Amino acid sequence: MSLIPSIFGNRRSSVFDPFSLDVWDPFKDISFPSSGETSSFVNTRVDWKETPEAHVFKADLPGIKKEEVKVEVEDDRVLQIRGERNVAKEDKNDTWHRVERSSGQFMRRFRLPENAKMDEIKAAMENGVLIVTIPKVEEAKKSDVKSIEVSG
Repeated sequence: MSLIPSIFGNRRSSVFDPFSLDVWDPFKDISFPSSGETSSFVNTRVDWKETPEAHVFKADLPGIKKEEVKVEVEDDRVLQIRGERNVAKEDKNDTWHRVERSSGQFMRRFRLPENAKMDEIKAAMENGVLIVTIPKVEEAKKSDVKSIEVSG
């Protein structure tokens, strides 16, 4: 006998199963006004790491072609990554059961530090991942400390 009472009944037939993979969406059947175009703003995940040689940005952009992505620098130090993921063509005979993939415009902006070489930025698309590499300005090497004898 379980110490916790079963308030959810038989797990296989209960719509209130807390362990179900399908979560009830209270907004599922609500329609929002639309201008006919996608007005959503896609949330694009971007990693930024700094290595001794460069700043490296990686953005997950599955299903987007390199021609649909713009990588720009504005105001000398602001890296901007933007583009648009289009909605799939809709056929009147199709019955949609779930739409989870987001579509619409995306834009991410990052203020770059002073050590970024702005004139040597490179960008590449590989397997749905945009990689932007910005080399760093070489720091002046620290010389060894040399003692100076004080005369007097």
